[in-house]
Amino acid sequence: MPTGVHLRDARLQLFDAAERVLLKHGPNGLTSRAVTDEAGCAKGVLHRHFSDFDAFLTDLVLDRAAQLERQASALRAAVGTGTVADNLTNALVTLFGPIPLAIIPLITFRDELRARLRKARPGGGIAILAQATTGVSAYLADERELGRIAADADIDSLTLSLVGGGHLLFSDHAPGPPPTAVVNKFVTAAIADAVQRRPA
Repeated sequence: MPTGVHLRDARLQLFDAAERVLLKHGPNGLTSRAVTDEAGCAKGVLHRHFSDFDAFLTDLVLDRAAQLERQASALRAAVGTGTVADNLTNALVTLFGPIPLAIIPLITFRDELRARLRKARPGGGIAILAQATTGVSAYLADERELGRIAADADIDSLTLSLVGGGHLLFSDHAPGPPPTAVVNKFVTAAIADAVQRRPA
């Protein structure tokens, strides 16, 4: 029986295959067989590297969450440059790209995956949204320190509005992501009060 191709970096190639399956077939189509078929390898390859499929999914989500953390760092590097609305618009376009959007319902649908994520990262049951929330909140706090948004701006509420509203905006838009102008309009409205009340 053929065993498929040899994978030089099995974990990475299996993760990439899982992403392709997610994008093509959604969370319900993501099975160990679908992943190994997409990767062109034997099913046993996945089980050589992971104790079970939920362990594989947990590592997949944590790996992609770590990528989002790096992207959130880029948002913080933009503090004090450009406009707050443009910086947040660019961040939401990145943070709610196709892969993060595909992973969020996967986490929602799989109780065991959520439990393992919480164990791996306390408070990280919905890991992708947690990374987006942390990144946006830190950025807003830094901009408040610089006086580019009001000193009394409620960072927690602003963050929830931007992340929650951004998630809905991107998940409900099909086919493809919303135009950048639409995202910018949403962001501008969400932060308008905090920006307009900033000290002169």
